Amino acid sequence: MAAARPAVPLPGWLAARILHQDPDVLILDKPAGLPVHRGPRGGGSLEDWLPLLQQGKRHLPQPAHRLDSDTAGCLALGRTKPALAALGALFAGGRAEKTYWAVMSGTPPGGSGVLDAPLRKVSHPRTGWRMEPHPEGQPARTAWRVLGRGEGLTWLELRPATGRTHQLRLHCTLLGGAILGDPLYGAAAPGGLHLLARSLRLPLDPPRRAEAPLPAAMQAAFGRCGWNGS
Repeated sequence: MAAARPAVPLPGWLAARILHQDPDVLILDKPAGLPVHRGPRGGGSLEDWLPLLQQGKRHLPQPAHRLDSDTAGCLALGRTKPALAALGALFAGGRAEKTYWAVMSGTPPGGSGVLDAPLRKVSHPRTGWRMEPHPEGQPARTAWRVLGRGEGLTWLELRPATGRTHQLRLHCTLLGGAILGDPLYGAAAPGGLHLLARSLRLPLDPPRRAEAPLPAAMQAAFGRCGWNGS
C-alpha cells in the first residue's frame, strides 16, 4: 500500500489555481494551453503538478473528466480512489453540472435554445483529425443562452448535457459562428480560444461547487459583449 507523504506548502502560483479543496475532491482552475495528460511528444502537462497537489494523501490526485488543452477553467480531481470512482460515475452519467462561457463570432438565432447535433471523428492524411456533425455520430446535446452582444460578437452560456470531444466548439459553429480564437473550426485570434469552463457543480454528499475567474487574455472580448468584471 502506498504510504502517505507529508504535506508541503504549495507554491503561490499553484495555490492560486485551487478553487476548491477538501479531503476527497480538488477543483482546479486549469490554464489554457496546459494539456491534462502528457502527450506522446512529451511537453508540460497537468501531470507535472500532481506530486505537488498530493498534499499528504496516499495517492496522487487524478482528473475525473476531460478538458481540452486550449480550454481554461474548472477541472475536478479525485484525491482518493473512492472519490475518483464517485466523480467518474457523475461525469459518465451526465450528472455533473458544467457551465461554460464563450465568445463566438456572429449571432445565434434567438436568445436561447438546445442544440442536438451528433458528432463523429474524421481523419485526413494531410490535415489530421477533427470532429464533424453527422447523423451517425455520437449523441451531443448543448443548452445555450445569450448573455451579451457587441461588435459582431456574442457572449454565450453553454451547458453541455454530453461530453463529446470539441462538442462546444462544433455546436457554436452550428449556431452561426466559431468560438473566437478557435484555430481548428474558425480562426486564431489574440487571447487564444475564448472558452472557459466557468463553473462546476458536483452533486455529491455534500455537493461541491466552484467557479473559475475569467482569464485576463479573454477579458477584452467579453467586455465588448457587456461583461462588467463580475
